[in-house]
Amino acid sequence: MRFEFGPNKGWCFDLICYVVRQKDAETVSLDHFLYRNGVLHAEDVPVAEIAAAVGTPFYVYSTATLQRHFKLFDDALEGLDHLVCFAMKSLSNQAVLKVLADAGAGMDVVSVGEYMRAKAAGVPGEKIVFSGVGKTAEEMRIALEGGIRQFNVESEPEMLVLSRVASELGVVTPITVRVNPDVDAKTHAKIATGKSENKFGIPISRAREVYAMAAELPGLKVIGIDVHIGSQLTELEPFELAYQKVAELTEVLRADGHEITRLDLGGGLGIPYARSNEAPPLPMDYGALIKRTVGHLGCEVEIEPGRLISGNAGLMVSKVIYVKEGEDRKFLIIDGAMNDLIRPAMYEAHHDIVPVVEPEVGAEPATYDIVGPVCESGDTFAKGRTMAAVESDDLIAFRSAGAYGAVMASEYNSRPLIPEVLVHGDQFAVIRPRPTFDEMIARDTLPEWL
Repeated sequence: MRFEFGPNKGWCFDLICYVVRQKDAETVSLDHFLYRNGVLHAEDVPVAEIAAAVGTPFYVYSTATLQRHFKLFDDALEGLDHLVCFAMKSLSNQAVLKVLADAGAGMDVVSVGEYMRAKAAGVPGEKIVFSGVGKTAEEMRIALEGGIRQFNVESEPEMLVLSRVASELGVVTPITVRVNPDVDAKTHAKIATGKSENKFGIPISRAREVYAMAAELPGLKVIGIDVHIGSQLTELEPFELAYQKVAELTEVLRADGHEITRLDLGGGLGIPYARSNEAPPLPMDYGALIKRTVGHLGCEVEIEPGRLISGNAGLMVSKVIYVKEGEDRKFLIIDGAMNDLIRPAMYEAHHDIVPVVEPEVGAEPATYDIVGPVCESGDTFAKGRTMAAVESDDLIAFRSAGAYGAVMASEYNSRPLIPEVLVHGDQFAVIRPRPTFDEMIARDTLPEWL
């Protein structure tokens, strides 16, 4: 669907778009964070009201956006036997998991901690897929005892350990084998996973011998193939190349006598971080690609989106501490830092940054380097960013911060983890509180000789 606004044309997701008319212009948003009466709202709650209640910085998530984005993928695969498994590594708060599980989502986990979070949120084991390149025997044991949909096995050594653990428990566990198709995902090098030099999966050229090995091992039942080529993909071509290889491999493995009934196609579809110039593929087009490339095989299809479900469903809200005049630039020093949102420091990632109070029409913008208080030059969110002018104590919001925000946060510089808040209509609740300094410090223990 194409929308026109102002003098330019732009794409936005059908159904994701939340369109309102303000005066004679159309405002197109990818979420439920909109200005109303001059104040940024999270659904029906003023963001400033949350800030007054919980302090800054904090994360806030929209229930309606999470539900809508999940439904996009579920609808895109209509007509196929399928399960949409949310990639928990993008956002793992139990309240968020419960929202998605209630909508019908399964979960893709990459550690036993994520597995236990999913179970704590009420997700049944038969809807949890265990991925990850370094599963330990203890992690396998916990998942086997608690129930698991399948293990996505990444190597022969892992396969041998899983066989041993399953045999010791007297169970047979379903597995897929993750193949590395050597496809360039055309994304950031740190989040590409499908090239031959990446650590993930087995080379697709060795798939037949690895599947033959799996078929002979006790405690394992081969049911399918797994592939995942990376994150934040903004083109469909890499998916198509990878899925064509998976389709060919399915036919080969079936000819070898393997019962291939499930295809785990991973995730990775990107989101528009910079709304003015990004146009990632639509979920409906992604679904059509899946049907075109593997739909004829009669397999159950799993996909594992994370970022597109959670990314635009969250903001990080921060307060301006100082506006500092430098030699040749202005610094906007805020109370959020790289330990709260590390993506810009780690990936050179862009986040749109907006004031919580809507600027007046025609207001003069300002250009800032936007930085946090951590003692690292890398604690920089944006350089030379032109935005509405703000002052000390003003609130600003980082858009598209729901994915890989809170989950990657740390307590560097002894800064407490920041709260997470969930909004549902006109209600909001703290779903992870900010620890006190005493609580944070009390986790340390002194040895008896000190």
